[in-house]
Amino acid sequence: MQRLIILLFILSSVLSGSVLSQPIKQNNKDKRTIRLLLNDWASQVVMTKITGRLFEKLGYHIEYLESNVDGQWYQLKFMNADIQVEVWEGTMAKKYHQLINNGDIVDAGEHAAKTREDWWYPDYIEEQCPGLPDWRALKKCFKVFITTESDPLGQYVGGPWEKPDAARIRALDLPFKIIQAKDSEELKARFEEAVKQRHPILIFNWTPNYIEAEIPGKFIEFPEYTPECEKNASWGYSKIFPWDCGNPKGGWLKKVVRKGFKQEKPCVYAVLSKISFTNEMMSLLSKLVDVDGLSSTDAADFWLANNKKIWLDWIKNYQQCQS
Repeated sequence: MQRLIILLFILSSVLSGSVLSQPIKQNNKDKRTIRLLLNDWASQVVMTKITGRLFEKLGYHIEYLESNVDGQWYQLKFMNADIQVEVWEGTMAKKYHQLINNGDIVDAGEHAAKTREDWWYPDYIEEQCPGLPDWRALKKCFKVFITTESDPLGQYVGGPWEKPDAARIRALDLPFKIIQAKDSEELKARFEEAVKQRHPILIFNWTPNYIEAEIPGKFIEFPEYTPECEKNASWGYSKIFPWDCGNPKGGWLKKVVRKGFKQEKPCVYAVLSKISFTNEMMSLLSKLVDVDGLSSTDAADFWLANNKKIWLDWIKNYQQCQS
């Protein structure tokens, strides 16, 4: 019923012209294509569609290019794509800094949202594993997490993105085996099945996303991250191995463009730099797709219809910039 109401609202808004007004008219020679990268998780896709719709309003033709996290850097570096609207510090900082330092991409500003990516569990597990979310509790109750895939070790379900999970398990001497999800859909399916059955699960999770609004849970609190943890094996708990710490907390969330884009389209770049989503906004976008079952396009239209004041502020100086 909720999904039907949302879809009817979107349809009526589109027909009445309330979602977006007519595009600003430009000369044909001024109309240029903007190529936006689509990754494989809900918030990124919906945010990209929202950005695309706003640039369409400003008279541009939009192309959406699907790419995984690794492939997107190639697309940006070799100028096959123009914009990525959701770059996470926890997963993408290494390649971000590499391409920034080489002059292959340009920073287009941060979102208001702060990120975290790490091991996570639903609250109902705390009865079976006293001491959580302290990481040391996992050494005592790892048997709670044993599955047929991991026996005789506890199971940790890792995401499809590069993380130092194996190095952390070694450095902290954790009796766990990583079962790697091939994509975000498998990660979601494993999580939802475990929660439905109230089975113990330790899984890669991130914020912002829809889970925090649906299922009470917590991140494992590993030793606090510092750059020394990555580089200096003698630092911290292990004294032998690096990565005896958690992932960074309160990470940044950025937008980036390919080299030359800012010079070619300075007014578009100025609009992009103003676009900023909060944790709450991004959680809603994820929920519209992952829980309510909307398509990414319908979710983008729904958000635009209900947040006109926000996005009008983002684009309000475009015409003045063009003059």
